[in-house]
Amino acid sequence: QVRLVESGGGLVQAGGSLRLSCAASGGTFSSHTMGWFRQAPGKEREFVTTITRRGSIYYGDSAKGRFTISRDNTKKTVYLQMNSLKPEDTAVYFCAADRSGLLSTTRVQYDYWGQGTQVTVSS
Repeated sequence: QVRLVESGGGLVQAGGSLRLSCAASGGTFSSHTMGWFRQAPGKEREFVTTITRRGSIYYGDSAKGRFTISRDNTKKTVYLQMNSLKPEDTAVYFCAADRSGLLSTTRVQYDYWGQGTQVTVSS
């Protein structure tokens, strides 16, 4: 069983930056694809970005040019650097792990989820 714990959320002004972290325990972190999703109130959970076991990266439209995903297999942690934040980025951000290790951009492909961390961007 894989346990994921997100941290780093908070309140930031528009144009600011935050770095989210997701620490994993259990399982084989280096073999998993790791992804970030977000969910705003009243909306569906939305794909943000993913990084495969081999380091291939894909960004959703909302993240392109502003967000950067990275992973540190020695620390079993995946990061999401978010720059130029906008009020519409306000959401709960979830970390997820996919045992396949392949490129995964949909919720159903992920096997494990964290509890989420709140990001609020004020205008």
